[in-house]
Amino acid sequence: MTRFSALLLSSLAATSYALRERAACPDYSQYSTQTHEPFSEGKYQLSYMRPEQACRKYTIPEVEDAINDMKDVVKDPDLFRLFENAFPNTLDTTISWKGFANNGTKEELTFVTTGDIVAMWLRDSANQLRSYKSLLKANSSTDSLASLFRGAINLQARYIITNPYCNAFQAPSESGLPPETNSAAETDKVTPGYSTDFVFECKYELDSISAFLQLSWDYYDKTKDADFFGKFRWIEGVKTILDVAEGLLVGTYADDGSVNTSPYTFQRTTTAGTETLSNSGIGNPVRSGTGLVRSAFRPSDDATIYQLFVPANMQFSSYLGKSAEIMKAHDADLAQRMSDFAATVRNGINKYGKVNHAEFGEIYAFEIDGFGSSNVMDDANVPSLLSAPNLDFLDTSDETYQNTRKFVLSTWNPYYMHGPVINGTGGPHVGPGRAWPMSVITALSTSDDDSEIVAGLQTLVSSTAGLGLIHESVDTFDASRWTRQWFSWANGLFGEMLLSLKDRKPELLETSFQ
Repeated sequence: MTRFSALLLSSLAATSYALRERAACPDYSQYSTQTHEPFSEGKYQLSYMRPEQACRKYTIPEVEDAINDMKDVVKDPDLFRLFENAFPNTLDTTISWKGFANNGTKEELTFVTTGDIVAMWLRDSANQLRSYKSLLKANSSTDSLASLFRGAINLQARYIITNPYCNAFQAPSESGLPPETNSAAETDKVTPGYSTDFVFECKYELDSISAFLQLSWDYYDKTKDADFFGKFRWIEGVKTILDVAEGLLVGTYADDGSVNTSPYTFQRTTTAGTETLSNSGIGNPVRSGTGLVRSAFRPSDDATIYQLFVPANMQFSSYLGKSAEIMKAHDADLAQRMSDFAATVRNGINKYGKVNHAEFGEIYAFEIDGFGSSNVMDDANVPSLLSAPNLDFLDTSDETYQNTRKFVLSTWNPYYMHGPVINGTGGPHVGPGRAWPMSVITALSTSDDDSEIVAGLQTLVSSTAGLGLIHESVDTFDASRWTRQWFSWANGLFGEMLLSLKDRKPELLETSFQ
């Protein structure tokens, strides 16, 4: 028996043992709807929401150390409890399997679910792990934080190479976990086709393939481990992304007026207009020549109105350009192709992705079609216009961004929700009247205004209905009405934001909300 075979068998045995042990653990989808002692000693008496040690799916010492370190920094007991619950939530509850590919190599794999949905979204999993980027360092150990990143990159590469237009995937066959049923997708008619044994949902979103590049950059940025990217299928994954994105530069019409064949179509039998595409599944017409890449859906999984979706193009341009640095060590020509493409998209955004608003001046549009039409709004999900600095696309001091930020956080934004409980951006995914805490977190992470930050922290602490977790959305007039109490990405984003405040404005964490 080879050393790797023994390691694989050991991993499988450990997984089997862990599954048996966790059979007695409570279902977190139910556990997270109830309060648990000890409650925080603050005004809101927030519940303790971490599973017992034996029921946590994964533990990283650096994360536990970060939580302990924050005890001396965060003075408000409710704010600390929210961090204590939220920051480790991805590790505690969503690292649903970790092991090796069944191909005779040492290819690590990490299956990261969203929380209450047992599937791996490319976007969600990349952002769930990003919340731990500040703690990441080079480490060859297979039980390290670095290993979790490598495993997720490898698994995402597999998903993209096999089904590059899809956004959410089933557990890998090596895990032994059965495929999950997605009843919402039962009527879907999608080209190219896919197998439900491998794919959970197949909504093409530019931000999904961009998330793979973001995750790759996050790992490389902290570890400088360029060798890893040449060992398995990362290069093939990047080539697949480039081919897909280049194919989606094509507009609806050819020069002679004929209709181009769309590389992707999607139709779903539904009563919700945001859940399907018009024009027999190709979406509204798009003009070629802008340099922007089409996206059929947004990061909310809602259909785009105009498929030249600006925030995802910002993300794509940013991380395609950054990932070119990784590629230089492996294929100089491919690295140049990546850099050139990234620059073309950036130029397209600067030329076509801006509009003049009567109240705010020049701002970024949310979506455009290339014919002159634009959709002026923002959505809570990332990538968003508000999150552009977090996408490393621009600096917060950028004048057009500052104008855009003022627009997004105003009632001129048709999806800005406000009320006595919470003020923030929402979106059509859950409808009017519900603000997403994710948008409040994004606003705080892009703000240098102390009063804005303190007010936002107060909002987050007071709007969990005592559960001490970051919900998907909250009714702006009733904190007891919320959606998705277990939304790991939003929890991680909150932890990431608070750690950032510890570095740049630690004095604000001494605020008391009592």
